[in-house]
Amino acid sequence: MATKAFQKIYTKITQITKATCSLKATGVGYDELATVNGKLAQVVKIAGDEVTLQVFEGTEGIPTDAEVVFLGKAPTIKVSEQLAGRFFNAFGDPIDGGPVIEGEEVEIGGPSVNPVRRKQPSELIATGIAGIDLNNTLVSGQKIPFFADPDQPFNQVMANVALRAETDKIILGGMGMTNDDYLYFKNVFSNAGALDRIVSFMNTTENPPVERLLIPDMALTAAEYFAVNNNEKVLVLLTDMTSYADALAIVSNRMDQIPSKDSMPGSLYSDLAKIYEKAVQFPSGGSITIIAVTTLSGGDITHAVPDNTGYITEGQLYLRRDSDV
Repeated sequence: MATKAFQKIYTKITQITKATCSLKATGVGYDELATVNGKLAQVVKIAGDEVTLQVFEGTEGIPTDAEVVFLGKAPTIKVSEQLAGRFFNAFGDPIDGGPVIEGEEVEIGGPSVNPVRRKQPSELIATGIAGIDLNNTLVSGQKIPFFADPDQPFNQVMANVALRAETDKIILGGMGMTNDDYLYFKNVFSNAGALDRIVSFMNTTENPPVERLLIPDMALTAAEYFAVNNNEKVLVLLTDMTSYADALAIVSNRMDQIPSKDSMPGSLYSDLAKIYEKAVQFPSGGSITIIAVTTLSGGDITHAVPDNTGYITEGQLYLRRDSDV
């Protein structure tokens, strides 16, 4: 082992799977980033001095003597007013051809707000969509799932909510999107002249599925900046959480963990709860409200993903073919 510019460097990998690699290392933190043979990775397990890294692009082509460099920090995002109107990937890097964001670097995935520091949600967020405003009113600080079949136009509905919702900022987190969906959101927001209040984080089908796991934390960290620093009402739209759960299952399976119901990891409830519990109404006036799409396989509401989601969240919205929502 050698140390260069305060970074720990190792060159002996003890085990390699399809998505992870393991080695003996000390002084490494959970969630810490690293590069393995030049590929970005993250610490997902520590057992004594045995460290397991999740390689975002997969481990193909990585030899056992590959150089592993620990970066000494967890995933971060730079937050500032410059986020508004921009499109980013799962690592917070611009994908819209614009300049790099300048601002304070903040770690993603922090804890949710202490319940005693919260205010009871009570302020209406009007969306202009009758199925929401009349049947399941959206209130700032809420967390509401949006159940839909995969072949239904849920992304179009999410775009309509983003354009119509009476909020200060919209944060969009797209997971497992097709390029058509990505371009649809980009064109709709641009043509409507609404980009100045929308921040988008996108993971498409061309990106490694594991990268989807970063999208919700990126989106919610940006939301916390606007809600806490600017006391703004922020609406976070996540689509779709089934793709997020599938990525969790991929990582769990490749780490040889015993699957739970419907091949999902046993930690699914906690993984979903840490996202949804970020919804909050602050006494100062700022708020984070979450609407998250969960696609149903064959309309199966008992599948592990919608089943766990229903326990965590507050009510459900259903996309029906005979109505707007």
